[in-house]
Amino acid sequence: MKILWVTNLPSPYRMDFFNELGKLVDLTVLLERCEADDRDKKWFEIKNKTFKCIQLQGKGWSMDKSISIDIIKYLKNIDYDYCVLGLYSSPTQIIANIYLRILKKQFIISTDGGFIKPDKKVSKLIKSFLISGASNWLSTGKSATKYLEHYGAKKENIFEYPFTSIRKKDIITLNMLESDEKQKIKKELNIKEKKVILGIGQFIPRKGFDVLIQAMDTIDEDIGCYIIGGIATDEYKNLSKSISNKNIHFIEFQGKKNIEKYYKCADLFVLPTREDIWGLVINEAMAFGLPVITTDKCIAGLELIDNGTNGYIIESNNILQLREKILTILENEKLRKEMSTNSLKIIENYSIEVMAQRHKEIFDAMEYNCGGVV
Repeated sequence: MKILWVTNLPSPYRMDFFNELGKLVDLTVLLERCEADDRDKKWFEIKNKTFKCIQLQGKGWSMDKSISIDIIKYLKNIDYDYCVLGLYSSPTQIIANIYLRILKKQFIISTDGGFIKPDKKVSKLIKSFLISGASNWLSTGKSATKYLEHYGAKKENIFEYPFTSIRKKDIITLNMLESDEKQKIKKELNIKEKKVILGIGQFIPRKGFDVLIQAMDTIDEDIGCYIIGGIATDEYKNLSKSISNKNIHFIEFQGKKNIEKYYKCADLFVLPTREDIWGLVINEAMAFGLPVITTDKCIAGLELIDNGTNGYIIESNNILQLREKILTILENEKLRKEMSTNSLKIIENYSIEVMAQRHKEIFDAMEYNCGGVV
C-alpha cells in the first residue's frame, strides 16, 4: 500500500511515527520546510528513515508553514493509494486541497484536534470548505471528531487513532514507580522538597503557569513546584515572589534525558493551559506514571484523563479548583499511587507502535469499503 503524507515540519515525534508507519506501508512524506523560526535546527534532525522524504521548494509562511506551488508536481507524478494532508490550514496544503478537488481526486485530512469557537461567517465558510472536501478524516478522539463534524466531515468516514509522542520502551513499568532511583535523582537535581509538582511548557500566557503559581499560595513548603520552559519572564518571577510558598523553581529548557529525570522524581504533573490543541506532555507524564491535572481546554486531557481515576480535569483559570485538586492528590498517598498505576494502564494503548498499527488498520478499512482513495 502506497501512502503520500504531507506535513509541515519534521518534528521528532512525527518522524518517529513515520519511521514506524514506514515499516507497514510504502510511505512518502512531503515536508513543507525542514525547520521552524522558533526552534533549534537540531530538533529537526531526521534519523533511521524507513520512508521516502522530500522537502518541497517554497517560501516560509509564519513560523512553521510554507507556501509552495511545488507540491502540485508531486501530487501529479507520485504513484500512491492514499494522500493524507496533515495540516489543512497551511497555504501549501490549501493548494493541495484545491488541486486534488479540481482533478476530482479523493484525499484524507488528519487533525490533532480543535476547539469549536464562535466563527465569523466567512471564517466558518472557509474552514468548512477546506475540511468537508476530504473523503475521509483521521481524528485523535472524541473532541477532534466533534470538531471535524462541525465543519462538514461525515461521521461515518471519520477514523479515530491514539495520538502520542512516546514509544513502548518509554513507558515505565509498575515496579519502577517507587524505586530508589527517585531519591537518587532528587539528590542529583538538588530537589529538597518531599513532594514535587512538575509543569512543562513555554512561559507564555496560553500555558497558564501564572494560574499554577497562584495556586501554590498557602500550600505547604514541603511541596515544590518545578516549571520547565525556557527563561522565565519578569512577570512570572515577580508573581512567584508575591506568594507565600517560596518553592517555585523556573528551569530552563532541558534535553530529553534531563527532562526524564524531572518526570521520574515528580509526584504530580500539572498543565494549567488556557488552550492546547493536544498537549503531548500529558502523554509523556502518564508514561512516567504521574497523576495529571489539566484543564477543560486541553484535548489530551479530555481524551486521556478519566476524572478522579488518574487525575482531574479542572476549569481553565480556576485557581481555587487547581489548589484543591493538588492537595487532594498530594495529601492522600493511597490515591496518588492508585492514580499513578491507572495512568500507566491508560497510556499503554498510546504508543507510537500502536498509533502506526492503527493507521494501517484504518487504511485497510478504507480500501475494503471504497476500493482505495486515489
